[in-house]
Amino acid sequence: MSQAPLSPAPVVVGIDVATAAVRVVCVDAGGRVAAEARAGLPAPSRGPGGACEQDAGAWWPATAAALRRATGALPHGGREVVAVAVSATSGTLVPTGADGAPLGPALMYDDRRAAELNSRAQRAGSARWRKLGLTVGPTAALGRLAWCVRAYGASAVRHVLHTPDLLGWHLTGGPVAADWSHALKSGYDPRAGGWAIEAFDALDVPSALLPEVAAPGTASGTVCRPAARETGLPEGCSVRLGMTDGCAGQLATGAVSPGQFVGVLGTTYVLKGVARELPADPTGAVYSHRHPDGWWLPGGASNTGGEALAATDPARLPHLDAAAAERGPASCVTYPLRRDGERFPFVSGEARGFLLGSPADDADLHRADLEGVAFLERLALERMSALGVPASGPLYAAGGGSRSALWNRIRATVLDRPLRVVERAESAFGAALLAASGTLHADLTTAAATMTAGTGHEVLPALAEQAALNASYARFRGELESRGWL
Repeated sequence: MSQAPLSPAPVVVGIDVATAAVRVVCVDAGGRVAAEARAGLPAPSRGPGGACEQDAGAWWPATAAALRRATGALPHGGREVVAVAVSATSGTLVPTGADGAPLGPALMYDDRRAAELNSRAQRAGSARWRKLGLTVGPTAALGRLAWCVRAYGASAVRHVLHTPDLLGWHLTGGPVAADWSHALKSGYDPRAGGWAIEAFDALDVPSALLPEVAAPGTASGTVCRPAARETGLPEGCSVRLGMTDGCAGQLATGAVSPGQFVGVLGTTYVLKGVARELPADPTGAVYSHRHPDGWWLPGGASNTGGEALAATDPARLPHLDAAAAERGPASCVTYPLRRDGERFPFVSGEARGFLLGSPADDADLHRADLEGVAFLERLALERMSALGVPASGPLYAAGGGSRSALWNRIRATVLDRPLRVVERAESAFGAALLAASGTLHADLTTAAATMTAGTGHEVLPALAEQAALNASYARFRGELESRGWL
């Protein structure tokens, strides 16, 4: 007697739309990546007044192509996909007509053409922004939304969509809600649960243009037949709301519960965590997205980080690390800021990098630079604690700098806590966790615990070096205070 064929093991799909490419990952309930693919996007074009645009018409073809390749590599050709979610850059917008077709190019996240409109929005909603702990900066999407209405006309612009909103339209065949993560810098107040109407009134933006907003992970529709034919996704599979790429990258590490923090050491240093209550930072160094479960995701980005080593030939780094590891704590103290001004964990336009003492050689200076970034990380965690958001347990560590065993050891020692170096901090994987929430797993906490379990490795503090590093940190912090930056 023949046995009935086994049902395919279900998977979810995470999509990340970055500036240069679309990336797709297919992930099973245990967190194993079953297939992945990518497709390139045209480079953004820059113009006068800080304009930065990209062809929004390229997003869906690239997404569909990457999905076809990924689903085609699955054992059952995509039939096993139960849900999909999209992450993208924060603040990228495109104006569309009633049918969802772009009226022009997308205005990218760093487009500055609406700086004056954003200044007006900041003034009009100042009381709200103060309670939310947010500043409407020159590149905020709120002003660009108003710019689109002025540029194309209120009668022509029927929607101003974030990248996932446009892709959600293609996937489901109709308009979908915006998630409150992508909507934050467009003028949505996740604390109050509504749009900053006073700011939009000041900019003459009709309220009918503002979409419905829901929590990330919320079901927003199902894959329609045309999208299924183009992508290999099964018709009727769930489309879930995503988050911005930075937030999705945090979720991918597994840092999703209150007290958990991740330090991302890339070109710059970024600290992101989870808090039960919204922290208010009067300096503006810390701002918060809303967690899918209603908690908060406070964070900030420094102007230093891996950039501290930018002048060093990458081929020399392994040798310098080995020599610096053998030497032990540096004889000097540096604040390795390579540009003017700092934005986190303190805000100062006057901040400049400094060197205290004279390094014995290149290895000594290299070690001091690694320690300087670790000191900044400690200062960042202390800032969070002062705002009522202390970190608990190990610090999750991600980014290119976390590939340095020496740097990780220094960071763990300076922080006096273990570092959990994660294997995946990719936004597409974080989007997959959101797709798994409510489908493969009961909620996001369960999805993250299950799908990131057993990954990465832990780095413990080097107790023999702790006293010397604590003394150097005291010099570092004291110098910042004496210069009036803290």
